[in-house]
Parts: sequence; C-alpha cells; structure tokens
Amino acid sequence: MPHFYAECTDNIREEAQLPALFARVNQALADTGIFPLGGVRSRAIWLDTWQMADGKQNYAFVHMTLKIGHGRSLESRQQVGEMLFALIKEHFAALAASRYLALSFTMEELDPVLNYKQNNVHALFRQS
Repeated sequence: MPHFYAECTDNIREEAQLPALFARVNQALADTGIFPLGGVRSRAIWLDTWQMADGKQNYAFVHMTLKIGHGRSLESRQQVGEMLFALIKEHFAALAASRYLALSFTMEELDPVLNYKQNNVHALFRQS
C-alpha cells in the first residue's frame, strides 16, 4: 500500500496525461517516508459511459482515491491528502482552464484485519 486510483471520463484520455501524474504521485508518496515504495501502485479506470450535470456540455471528471493501510495518524494522513490534492490540482490546471472539469480526491484507510496481501517487490527496495 498505498494504491492510487484515477477514475476518469474517456473524453480526456490523451489530455489527462495520467502516466506523468502517476510518476509524480508515486514519487511524492515514497518521499513522505511513511509508505514503502514497493507497495505504491497507481492505476487508471477509464469510463466510456457517464453523465455529468445536465449532460449538455462536454463535461469531464477525474475522481481519485488513495487507499492506504491502517495505522497512520490523522495528522500524517491529512498532510499526505493535502499534498496530493495540491499536486493533482497543479497537474490538471491547464486542462481545467480549457474545459469543464471536476476533480475530486478521497483517502480511504483499509480495515486492519480484513486486508490481505502478499508482495515480493518490497524485498527489492529493502536496504541490506
């Protein structure tokens, strides 16, 4: 963990430049020192069917979710959330200036018991 999801309307597929956003998000999360790099994942979910507002404009939206493991303080979660949303707004600023675009972001803390995982990538980033 953490896992970053970007749920996007398909009408901004090219302009959203999600690979660049994901590179920045992954690095920013690793730089916090509270998330292991080997667990950071970012992914896009493209929506080919949606309606927004009255449907009369070429609206677009990106809803992003960061899912994290249990156990971090509210203060650290809030700092990460504010940092990421600032990064997100900066990434989408030019696109928002040129079209109707709604951005939203939420952070979810996973259940401490009902959360199962196995990951051998962590070993690659452990220091000897």
